[in-house]
Amino acid sequence: MSSIEMDHIVKEYGDGFQAVNDVSLDIADGEFMILVGPSGCGKSTLLRMIVGLEDITSGEMRIGGARVNEKAPRDRNLSMVFQNYALYPHLSVYENIAFPLRLSKTPNDEVEKRVNQAADVLELHEHLKRKPANLSGGQRQRVAMGRAIVRDADAFLFDEPLSNLDAKLRGQMRTEIARLQRRLGITTVYVTHDQTEAMTLGDRVCVLRKGLVQQVASPRELYEQPVNLFVAGFIGSPPMNFLPASLEGTALRTPFGDIELGEERAATVRGHDVLLVGIRPEYFEDASLVDEAKKPHGATFTAQVDVTEWLGDAQYAYIPYEAPAEVAEQLKELSEELDSEQLRTQAVVSIDSTSRIREGREAEFWLDTRKIHIFDPKTGDNLTRDAEAGRRLTEMAEEDRVEQMDRERV
Repeated sequence: MSSIEMDHIVKEYGDGFQAVNDVSLDIADGEFMILVGPSGCGKSTLLRMIVGLEDITSGEMRIGGARVNEKAPRDRNLSMVFQNYALYPHLSVYENIAFPLRLSKTPNDEVEKRVNQAADVLELHEHLKRKPANLSGGQRQRVAMGRAIVRDADAFLFDEPLSNLDAKLRGQMRTEIARLQRRLGITTVYVTHDQTEAMTLGDRVCVLRKGLVQQVASPRELYEQPVNLFVAGFIGSPPMNFLPASLEGTALRTPFGDIELGEERAATVRGHDVLLVGIRPEYFEDASLVDEAKKPHGATFTAQVDVTEWLGDAQYAYIPYEAPAEVAEQLKELSEELDSEQLRTQAVVSIDSTSRIREGREAEFWLDTRKIHIFDPKTGDNLTRDAEAGRRLTEMAEEDRVEQMDRERV
């Protein structure tokens, strides 16, 4: 096992395009790090630079404390699981798993021992004589993982390994990968564009956009204390609602009514003509179901419900709203962090599945105003982020990771 350190890593192609721009990231020994972001953000390029499949334009890459910039992939002792599994169709499952050991001329008895150990971990014993074509997608994925773990590598690298699986299999394989990583305690770097995978798998998550690191933190810190509009909008499903707002005195004026901030919070956002208030769907509730003792900590408003979606254990209501035309126009000019879909004119509200709110009718909603975020649409910065609270969330996640590793060693 080894740590992976990246200092000011840059990848620039011949035409001047920078796929990765000044990335500095430390991945601890035994840590499960997720690289997440939209297509073209540089996450796969960064992974390929770690393994040595892409040259580093500038900066330094260290694995286990040793510089590896000039080392060939075979000399870095890393195991990589590709999106398409990269299995040899003419070889059995046994020989596919054994392949890296055959390359390194490992003695046959040791090959058999390691392959059987991997098969035990991944429940592949009954499939060892079969060919990849006769396996399901999930089984092929486990074979690719088995080939990775037999090498006794310093780290595992995963490049969107679940993207070819259906939704049910993705859920199952997420659990298997998490269990395997915890059991082996090996440093793991996992690339995905799926924020559900990012939030459920990683000890920490590195959010990338256009080759730049936006935030590196535990999943909970990303969700509760995002540093900017991009992270806030990318993390979470359904995504965070962004509403235009302005400050008058100590009240935040929004399309759903005024939200009293108090002097201390208002002071953090003064000096901005236009603001964006970020509200996650679950910060809303059906006002008729809110405990009376809780109501003073939020704001109640009435709105017309356009559409509702009932999902069994949850329910979503879609509430249209109107922003002043000049405010909406100003937001489009100021904010490069939001795409046109996020600058929508409806809010998504998560309500209890037992709620009797119905589409086409007016309903009363309650909003927990203690949890809202306020953003500068010009810079994208979260003006109300509690950095100290965020740091504590990530520290707690790190303590849990170390405790888990200690339990596994015992």
